[in-house]
Amino acid sequence: MPDFTSTDGTTLFYSVTGTGPALLCLAGGPGADVRDLGDLGGLDGFRTLVMLDGRAAGRSATPTDRASCAFTAQARDVEELRRRLGIERLDVLAHSAGTLTAQAFAADRPERLGRLVLVTPPGLVSRDVEEAEVAAIRARRADGPGSAEALAAGAQPWSYGAWSEAARRHHEAEAGYPQPPSWLREAFYVRPASEAAAAAETARRAAVSSPVLVVAGAEDGVAGVDTPRRVAACYPAGRLEVLAGCGHWPWVDGPTAFRDLVAGFLGD
Repeated sequence: MPDFTSTDGTTLFYSVTGTGPALLCLAGGPGADVRDLGDLGGLDGFRTLVMLDGRAAGRSATPTDRASCAFTAQARDVEELRRRLGIERLDVLAHSAGTLTAQAFAADRPERLGRLVLVTPPGLVSRDVEEAEVAAIRARRADGPGSAEALAAGAQPWSYGAWSEAARRHHEAEAGYPQPPSWLREAFYVRPASEAAAAAETARRAAVSSPVLVVAGAEDGVAGVDTPRRVAACYPAGRLEVLAGCGHWPWVDGPTAFRDLVAGFLGD
């Protein structure tokens, strides 16, 4: 698997698979192994997936400076990899927590962004989930079909659209990947220092003119739908698509619908 050394000396790993123009892919977590994304419902048949493990995640190294694991700092790793690949304008797909890194990259380097796909994002400039909505989804899903079996397997039933065989395989595979250090979540989810700083960061995202697709799962008890809707509304060329029957991992719950939606957007 290829790797590169960042300017601070941290070794970051990525894999390349598929065919067609490059699409840089970032996992969620924070700290999820990028193999968690699989082939994104068969998207590798349309795009070359460049799968980057973030700092202290998957097969990438853990830096000595924990502050460099903040999503705002990890956006620089995306730019370093873009330069390494020699791509002038980079298409990016990110899931969950990784969408914060992708959005920071877009705000930092709007001239280097092609198209942006944000899958079940938890916020715009920090983690900012609509807790009441998420609680309602979880309550509705708690006693649904397969919920007891999912809980017995150590999974959250509200994370998937249904506790299917595909969801079971995904959960089992995820449990087998390297787990991130306990401190990573706090280091990753930095928040703007003030309301003024948050407003300034929001304005920077609103200045991104590239096409942005935000994908939400109607059954997502992790990020909900209201937060992805706010994210999509911020971007001048933002578009929200809510996939029925899908949870936090829509390529697991509805692989064909997810693949066709994203491939169509990237090919527009």
